[in-house]
Amino acid sequence: MAPPVTSRPARGLIALFILLVGLLVWVFWPGTSNTVRLGLDLQGGTQVILVPKPVTAGATITDEQLAQTVAIIRQRVDGLGVAEAEVTTQGSGSGAAIIVSVPGAEQDRLVDLVKRTALLDFRPVDTLLNPQPFDVNAPPTPDPSANPSASPSPSPTTTFVPGTQLVQSPENSSEYFAQVAALDCTNPDSYTGGIPDDPALWLGTCERNGQLKYNLEPAFIKGSNVTGATAGLPQSGIGSWVVSLEFDSEGAKALADASTKLSALPDCGSGASPCNAFAIVLDGVVVSAPRFNEPILGGQAQIEGDFTAQEANDLANVLKYGALPVTLDPVDITSVSPTVGNDQLRAGIIAGLLGLVLVMVYLMIYYRALGIVAVISLILAAAVTYLMIVVFSKTIGLTLTLAGVAGAIVAIGITADSFVVYFERIRDEIREGRSLRQACESGWVRARRTLLAADFVSLLAAVVLYLLSIGSVRGFAFVLGLTTIVDVIVAFWFTHPFVVLLGRTKWMQKGSRWTGLDADRVGGHSLAGAVIGKSRRRSGANKQTEEVPSP
Repeated sequence: MAPPVTSRPARGLIALFILLVGLLVWVFWPGTSNTVRLGLDLQGGTQVILVPKPVTAGATITDEQLAQTVAIIRQRVDGLGVAEAEVTTQGSGSGAAIIVSVPGAEQDRLVDLVKRTALLDFRPVDTLLNPQPFDVNAPPTPDPSANPSASPSPSPTTTFVPGTQLVQSPENSSEYFAQVAALDCTNPDSYTGGIPDDPALWLGTCERNGQLKYNLEPAFIKGSNVTGATAGLPQSGIGSWVVSLEFDSEGAKALADASTKLSALPDCGSGASPCNAFAIVLDGVVVSAPRFNEPILGGQAQIEGDFTAQEANDLANVLKYGALPVTLDPVDITSVSPTVGNDQLRAGIIAGLLGLVLVMVYLMIYYRALGIVAVISLILAAAVTYLMIVVFSKTIGLTLTLAGVAGAIVAIGITADSFVVYFERIRDEIREGRSLRQACESGWVRARRTLLAADFVSLLAAVVLYLLSIGSVRGFAFVLGLTTIVDVIVAFWFTHPFVVLLGRTKWMQKGSRWTGLDADRVGGHSLAGAVIGKSRRRSGANKQTEEVPSP
């Protein structure tokens, strides 16, 4: 017995219409980009060659340190979006080089992001100094409320060489303090950062904008205690962006102890000894120096430093993925031309269009009216895929490369297979004696199982490939998975509903040769339940018998 006709095709078409309208609004929303981000091989970009150096002088660089550095850099760059970045190494040990290639990235931003050692620590502020270099023969002007013992005078007979970025010492001695006084924070080289500091030593360094100079005590929290970092606006919604930090149990306890101790001290204002202030030091430079007004017991803190949205996100990105085990020196920064990629893209697009046209021509010749439905479905699938790629480019930074174009071309065959399976199931149902309306419904019930199974296998392969691969192969997997999902959407929300509506028309039910479901194409069966086709064959047989004279 034929299954009842219970389908409501209008619902699927309405759902697809809503999806298309939503994507179009998202893509063409005023003030936002409505183009696809192209990869390094298609639009060019920036390539940076970095030479790793050991943190400790005289130490050697191991292959494990190189592998860890590459993994951290890749995570940092990927934090900018699915940008198809390539991070590779050449050589090994101390003679190795790390090559970072990122499409369309700003050179200065990329270099700053990948070379940052990202050693973070929290230090109590002992003394706040002027940014100008001090006369080494004259002690600094003490603050009236400061503790005299906290700022020992330098020795007048000692000659000091100004440091370039930071000064470290196991104790706050006169010689150390004189070196801090000689540190010139008006020189941009003194506050660029990049030199890791030892958390166990006293530290003399500059603020990241060069306006202030600090003498800092040994750290009470190290960057290794940070478990999470996110960028955002203050809870009040007023002010510049901040970076919120979360600490592990050890860091939370250290933060609670230090904040309890420092918050009990008076606020000494802007004098030489800020008393209850602490400095957040990143790669040897002070990025923020807030004060403890009360104990912090929740294991969370914020870095405030007049950050822009981009600076806050980059800082959170660096802190989130940890410190590099080596320091990196950029030795070459070049711009990559997209000329070769454009030629390959043009060839790939021509190949894809040619394949798409051939598939369309075959479907229209073999399936006639149903072939037209398949062609429209392919066009819709291509439109939805393009809109989704633009949306993902705007939201998660998806970048289209030649590998991604190849994934889209492969999806043409997957989508065409869905139509073939469904249309052949309809023919099978007609051969079993069902009418066209019944065949469109029962054929879909049988075909969708095969369709979902095939798409699930393709999607599973794309997911596994995406998780286990890097670079351009990952882009291929992402686009392949995306187009597979689009295939399911178009099949369920357009192809099936449209075929059901088409099957209810009188023209299709007549079984014309242009429908693709005439008797010759369904094995001699007709759309009227195999009655017309058989009677025609009998009439033809009788006619031939009458034409033969009896002997």
